[in-house]
Formats: sequence, C-alpha cells, structure tokens
Amino acid sequence: YTVWNFIPKNLFEQFRRIANFYFLIIFLVQLMIDTPTSPITSGLPLFFVITVTAIKQGYEDWLRHKADNEVNGAPVYVVRSGGLVKTRSKNIRVGDIVRVAKDETFPVDLVLLSSDRVDGSCHVTTASLDGETNLKTHVAVPETAVLQSVANLDTLVAVVECQQPEADLYSSNPSNFYHAVSEQKLKYGSVFSGVAVYTGMETKMALNYKSKSQKRSAVEKSMNSFLIIYLIILLFEAVLSTILKYAWQAEEKWDEPWYDQKTEHERNSSKVIFISDFLAFLVLYNFIIPISLYVTVEMQKFLGSFFIGWDLDLYHEETNQRAQVNTSDLNEELGQVEYVFTDKTGTLTENEMQFRECSINGIKYQEINGKLVPEGLTEDSPDGIRQKEELFLKAVCLCHTVHISADQTDGIGDGLWNANGIVSQLEYYASSPDEKALVEALLSFPLPLPRYKLLHVLEFDPNRRRMSVIVESPSGEKLLFTKGAESSILPHSRGGEIDKTRIHVDEFALKGLRTLCVAYRRFTAEEYQEIDRRLHEARTALQQREERLADVFNFIEKDLELLGATGVEDKLQDKVQETIEALRLAGIKVWVLTGDKHETAVSVSLSCGHFHRTMNILELVQHKSDILAYCVTKLKYNVVFNIIMTFFSLTRIKDDHVIQHGLVVDGTSLSLALREHEKLFMEVCRNCSAVLCCRMAPLQKAKVVRLLKTSPEKPITLAIGDGANDVSMIQEAHVGIGIMGKEGRQAVRNSDYAIARFKFLSKLLLVHGHFYYIRIATLVQYFFYKNVCFITPQFLYQFFCLFSQQTLYDSVYLTLYNISFTSLPVLMYSLFEQHVHPHVLQSKPTLYRDIRKNALLGFKPFLYWTILGFSHAFVFFYGSYLLMGEDTSLLGNGQMFGNWTFGTLVFTVMVITVTVKMALETHFWTWINHFVTWGSIVFYFLFSLFYGGIIWPFLHTQDMYFVFVQLLSSGSAWFAIIIIVVTCLFFDVMKKVLCRHLQPTSTEKAQVTQKISYCRYINPWYAHILNTACRCGCPISKKIYWNWKWFREGQQK
Repeated sequence: YTVWNFIPKNLFEQFRRIANFYFLIIFLVQLMIDTPTSPITSGLPLFFVITVTAIKQGYEDWLRHKADNEVNGAPVYVVRSGGLVKTRSKNIRVGDIVRVAKDETFPVDLVLLSSDRVDGSCHVTTASLDGETNLKTHVAVPETAVLQSVANLDTLVAVVECQQPEADLYSSNPSNFYHAVSEQKLKYGSVFSGVAVYTGMETKMALNYKSKSQKRSAVEKSMNSFLIIYLIILLFEAVLSTILKYAWQAEEKWDEPWYDQKTEHERNSSKVIFISDFLAFLVLYNFIIPISLYVTVEMQKFLGSFFIGWDLDLYHEETNQRAQVNTSDLNEELGQVEYVFTDKTGTLTENEMQFRECSINGIKYQEINGKLVPEGLTEDSPDGIRQKEELFLKAVCLCHTVHISADQTDGIGDGLWNANGIVSQLEYYASSPDEKALVEALLSFPLPLPRYKLLHVLEFDPNRRRMSVIVESPSGEKLLFTKGAESSILPHSRGGEIDKTRIHVDEFALKGLRTLCVAYRRFTAEEYQEIDRRLHEARTALQQREERLADVFNFIEKDLELLGATGVEDKLQDKVQETIEALRLAGIKVWVLTGDKHETAVSVSLSCGHFHRTMNILELVQHKSDILAYCVTKLKYNVVFNIIMTFFSLTRIKDDHVIQHGLVVDGTSLSLALREHEKLFMEVCRNCSAVLCCRMAPLQKAKVVRLLKTSPEKPITLAIGDGANDVSMIQEAHVGIGIMGKEGRQAVRNSDYAIARFKFLSKLLLVHGHFYYIRIATLVQYFFYKNVCFITPQFLYQFFCLFSQQTLYDSVYLTLYNISFTSLPVLMYSLFEQHVHPHVLQSKPTLYRDIRKNALLGFKPFLYWTILGFSHAFVFFYGSYLLMGEDTSLLGNGQMFGNWTFGTLVFTVMVITVTVKMALETHFWTWINHFVTWGSIVFYFLFSLFYGGIIWPFLHTQDMYFVFVQLLSSGSAWFAIIIIVVTCLFFDVMKKVLCRHLQPTSTEKAQVTQKISYCRYINPWYAHILNTACRCGCPISKKIYWNWKWFREGQQK
C-alpha cells in the first residue's frame, strides 16, 4: 500500500475484527434512536481503539519501509555516456551495464560480460540464495571478455536472447552466458561487468518471494469465536427483554400510568417501537462485548514486545546484536509452535569449516596445536613417521581449485612461508568449503613443498563426485592426485589400506565430520601422452563434449593408490544441539529445509542432533517414487507395534521408547511426491520425528510450510533462516524469525522477530512464548468474565423495573468501569506475570506441552470463566437484594436505600470482587502489581467520594450526589460487601485448591518444586533473621521460625 491508501486499508483490516464492527453498529444505532446511554460511551472507546491500533501498525510498517529503502537506495555504478555514473539500485533498467566491485551484492539479475581478469573469470557466492558457501567459478564469453575498460563497454552493441522471467534459481535463461542472480555476491575478482536482463519484481529472487499477508494469531481467532458467542448471548438477552416487556405490558395491571400514556401514533406504530426497544436493549447490554479488550491487548502486545529486546540472554555480545521485534501482534503465537522449519547454512552452522582429523596409510591422525599427531600419542611424541605423511599432505596441498585474493598475489614466493618462517596471511577463495578448510589447515604444517607444474584439472561433477589434478614434479614425474567421496574413490582404488580407511571414514561420519578420500596414480611418459591427447580431443569436441569428457575422466581415474581420508567439521553454532533437543522435549518437531547438497545436509543433521545415530533414516531421493510406498509400509508397521505396546502398558509411550524415524527428501523428489503422492508423503512426515529437505528452492520451502500449515491438524508453524532464500518460508509460516547472520539482512527485514543466534530460539519459545501466551490467555478470559459480571446485574434489574430500560449504574460508572476501575491490574498482570521462574521453564521444556493447542482458550476454560462470571453476577445482584429487602432499613436515621444506592452497592461489590479475583490469579508480585491492584480499589472509593460528594456545575444532572457517602455510612452495607465478596471467591479458591491436590498439571507441580527450592536455598537467610529475633524474645518470630524449620526438615526427609 501507499501513504494515500493506508487509512482505508487499515480501517478495512481493523473492522474485520468482530468487536470493532459490532461497536461501529452500536455507535450508529445510538446516533439514530433514543437510547438509555450516550453515543459517547461507544464512539469514544471505538475511536481510541482504532487510532491506537493504526498508529502501532503504521509505525511497525514504517520501520519495514525504512529498511526496504536502504536496499532500494543502495549506490551502484552504471556505464552511461562513456563513463561510470553513480545511481541507485532502484533506477537500474534492463540493458544497463552495471559494474560490481569485490564483496558487493548484485543488485539485479545480470549477464556476465567481463571481469578484471584476462580470461574473464570471476567467483561468486550464492549463500543467500541456496545456502551454499562455496564459490562458483564463471567465465565470460570470449567476445565480451576483452571489454574491460568503461569506454569499450560503452561502445558494445549486442543482443541477449532470454526467456520470460521464471523463479527457478538453477536455470540460466540467456543462452551461452553466465546469468548472475540478484543477491549473489562477488568474492574473487575486483570488478564484474554485466548487463541487466531482469530488474525489479522480475528478478529470480523477487519471483521467489511470496506476497506478505496479514498474520493473525490463534488467540485472536479464539477471541473472535468468543465474541460471536457473547454476541449471541447479547442478542438473546435483548430479544428476551423486548418480548417480556410487551408480554407484561399486555396485561391490564401493567397499563401505563396517566402521566406516561402512549399517543395514538405510538400505538399504531408498534412494529417500529418494537424494533426501537430491541435496539435500545441492545445498547443497554452492549458492554458484555468488551471493546476495551482490544485496547488492552494492543497495549499488552506493544509494551510486552520490549521485554524481548531488553532480555540480556538474547543479546549477542560478539556482534553487539540484540533481539528485535518487527511484529508484536504474534507474541503469544510463540507459545503455540508445533513445527519449526529451519535453514541450515548460517542458521545452524557458522559457515566455517575446520580440519579435525585424517587417516593416512591406515593410521588415524588428529590436529593438535598445529601438528598432526597419530591416535594414542601426544604432540610431544617423537616425529618418526614423517615420510608416510609427506605424500598425503602433498596430495591435499596440490589437489584443489583454491585461489588467492587478487590483491595479495604480488610478492608470493616459492612457498607459503616468508623468509623468517612466518606464515603469510593470505585470503583464500574456493569452490568448495572443504578445500578451503584443508588448505588453511595445511598452512600450520611446515611442509617444504617445491614447485609443481599444473598440467590438467579434472573438474568436480556430481556424477563422479570427485576432482583430480595432473601435475609434474620437479624431477619430471607425472602424477595424478584425486580426492572425493569415499563411494567414488574406494571402488577405483587398487592399493593402500582400503579396509582400515573405510573404517576410519565411518568413524569420522559418526562424529558428524565431512569426509573426503585422497588417492594418487603415477603415469609413465607413454601413458601421459595418451591421456593428454584424449583430453585435448574431448575438450575441443563440437558434439557430445560432456559425455566424451566423462569417459576420459573415468579412463584416467582408475587403478588408484589410496593415501587416506580427511575429516572436516562444519562448525555448528553454539548450543545448537541443546536447542534442538529442548525443542524436541517441548513437543516441537524440527524440519531442516536447505538448498545444500544431500550429503552435506545429512552430515550436519547428524552432528547437530537433528538426526540421532539410532534413528532409522528413510531417504526419498533420486526420483524414486517407489521408495515412498516403502517408507509408508515401514512406518505403518511401526505404528501398529506402538498401538500394541500402548495396549499392554496402558501408559503413554515416551519418545525414547519408540523407534524414531527420520526422513531425507530432495527438492526434485519432493515435487514428485507432492504431485503424485501428497497424502502418502504427509503420512510419512507426520510419523517422522525429524525431516530433512535438501536442494530446496525458496518457493519449495514456502510450499512445504504451507502444506503442513493447511493440513487437517492446522498446526502452528515457525520458520527461521538468515538468507534471502528463506524469505518466502519466513513469510508463509505463522511466525517468521530472521537470523542476523552473514547472508545479508533480507530475512531480518521480512521476519516477525530477529535474533542473532539459533540458540536464542529456545528461550524465545520456551520462556517468552510461554509467558506471553499465559498472560494474554488469562487477560482474554478475565475480560469476558468481568464484563459478564458487569452487565448481567443490569439484565436482572430489568425484571424489577418492568423492562423500562432503566440503567442500574450511573453513566460515569458505565464509562469508567473498563477504562479506570478494572483496567490496570489486568494490564500489569499481562506484562509482568511469571507463574513459573524462567530458569524452570528452560530446564523443563516439557512444560511447554501444557499450553499447546491453545489449551487455555479452549471450550472448557471458556465455559468455566463464563459460568464463573454469571454465578458471581447472580451473587452480586441477589445478595445485595436479599440483604437490602424491601422492609429493611440500613441507615441510622431509619431511611431506606434508593435505586442509585442499590446500584452503587452492586457496583462496589463487583469492583472489589473482580479486582481480588485478578489478585488470586497473580503468581509473580512486584511493587507495581501491588500498587495498581490495591490502588484501583482505593481509587474507586476516592473517586466515588469526590464524584458524589461535590456538586459539579458542568453536569446537567447529578443523580449520584451524596449516594456513596450515604452508602459507606451504613455498617450493614459494609457487612454486605464483605459477605458477598467472600461468598463469591470462596468457591473459586476451593476449586483451585482441590484441582491442585487431586489433578495437578505439570506446571503446578513445577510451581511446588520451585517453592521447595526457594525454601531450601533462599529462606535460610530469612531463617537467620527470624532466629535473631527469637533470641530477642519475640514470641511471634519464634513460632514462625520453628514452623519453618519443621517444614524444611520434612522436605529434606
């Protein structure tokens, strides 16, 4: 939307809320007909609610708009009129030639024309697109690679043929050109020149975004359902009152008195009067629908969201980043999450690879303080096996495609070490993160390596799953060094410690390390000449070049001599495994959706605890549709087994005692499964403890989230990621969380919440989400309860005033009941309540299960609060009526109470009762809670004394003059207040006590444990003070001390 249509669109969204629309109708009715209350009683709160909400939502959207402008207004350089022109990224048009410098992000989709290198090559990272941190090497076509100067580029006249824009990130539309997608980053090469082919909403990343929709929490949906129920109650009361009014007036004894008889016109227009009376009763009872609920909820969400930003446990000191809230409307949804969809790279991992172990000639080595130490020895052990290591290290040093930063190549000598023996600080760029980690690790091993001449590079491809180099040693010997996955190296090896290396590779994999096997082969002069000839023929072939190259590569990479294997760790973020385990204990299923390769994704899932070693892994990859049916068969067998176990044990089977399954599916197989076997796929997923989806496009991620979100169970989903490829997933989920990582700020800008590390998700859900849901659920139920207490006596009073629409309360009390007298205690409760200590919630994640599925806003809690409200209202009204019978004098001078005194007594009892009820619900007391709770009661008494004790000149009528003073002067009235309040709350207290002792929930048990711990560890200081008082002869302190000591000793026993 724009600034001009913000107001109408915002009003449309707000009036979709039932309460807002209802009060708008009531306000219009009050304007059109004569009603018992003023239009201000409905119009003013409605205007306040709409204004506050619009300001809050407008402010949050303005922050997003400001963040978007930072991206759209980023400076870029475009070739125009023979020179470089600085402009903004939003001003780039199709056909513009854009210059991109090192470490800059491509602003639009570009076609590579040239780079600062002679061969026109460059390296880019696609981490923000598909999660892969390795570099991709691309080369410009020879015709444009020579155009390196701005003047030459400006004279270029060319035509680029391309298809219509499409969302597939892995397809390149312009033929024979490298297509650089927006959000990619130039890493190796100082200058990149490209022509813009897709801009704006036609770029691949924009096509992978989904339109942002208004998210509504489950609590808000429950509120709307409750409002409909109360609206039905309201209509029933209004219709019943109108019918009874005319039924009673039809009897002769209820004829109008002579001073209030109907005119002839009024008698003839009975239908119109019936409708008018119905609307009047509707207005009279309309306070049963609490519009102030929305005001309080909006304030609670807005103010409560600051606690997330203020939480020091969510602050990351290294990056100086704290958690931020972009949308406060979903705070309580954090306590309802059932599925977490997470990205891998940058979210679970740090994007950093580290060399850990290796196997050389059947012996395992560990890297300790820059040395390779055989297993079982220490770094101080004698170095007697250097010769066996040398060839392996040479192979690792030479078999790679790592590049050195262009601005650091000058001055590099024959080795990696300077003359003084200090390692040069070089910046490396690699097409594989494993290669970079290995090369950087070898810098710490002082291996004297002479110059080798690189003859051929046999590039990596996913079919062979290996890469090789052919080099010439200083002695003229031709050598082939090969490295790759064990499944592609070991079958082609004819020598070396194959069995031992295979065992070591399996051990590395169990530790979650990424493994590579290394082998070599020596060529004779004749063999090399044959290989060189065949490579030249294949690379210059005009037809079937790829197939011929694959044949030659397989011919070369055979009869290998196995040297060993490496183990590289993809460094996880801190406490990722603990966080995933906590979420699992909380009943939350974790799905990993990544664009990374299958092997890498599985390795990280194992290392981070997403997959357990004992878990049965089901793989749905390589387009094998029959595997899905196999998965279903195995899972169905397991489900039947669980049912039998449940029948015999008659207890709930815990997750630890059930055969757990994990599912691995790639993007292509997922598309096939959703197209042909959607129900089967969902059945497999629901029975799996963990799901891993790899090679996923951004829209596929969003589709998976939407598929689960719209399933029959309607679970609450959460998506978390750090890259632009996660934006669609974040927007699709009920709650979207962005990680402030290394892949730009797109995810953060489009998220509902942003945190610096994945480990913070645990406290965000288990503590903040738990608190927010408990607070707002109690707030909603309490609001309906106190409004039922408020308006039901008004309904009952109509039976005693012949349904004349006479109000029981003064109009000022009607207006201030929800605004002043009862608003602050529940607001402070909704901000500060902590029914369990935060450390207990984090240490016992299972407590999260108590509030799942909107447990506190279900039908049973709603029915309890509603019945409680009606029962209290009946006690308020009929208790006051019985104690103030018609023949009872409650004043010292013999006078009797009048209409307004009776209504004030009911209102006084009601204000005290609902306030004390809020106090009974409060577990965590602060000085603010005490101040607003007891201060609200004191404020009501003081206000009533001033309001009724002074003649106010600006009021037309003052029915309440001296009424409250007269009421408080009666001892019988004070007795009635105490008796009615105690009667109302006694049964509620008894119900709480019995439920806690007979059927305590896990949360209530945790509260007891917390109190016992408090007595054990904190109260000894209190006991010391009491003991000191006992020595001074204080009898009360002595009694309290010995009772405490008896209780503590009993707990210890």
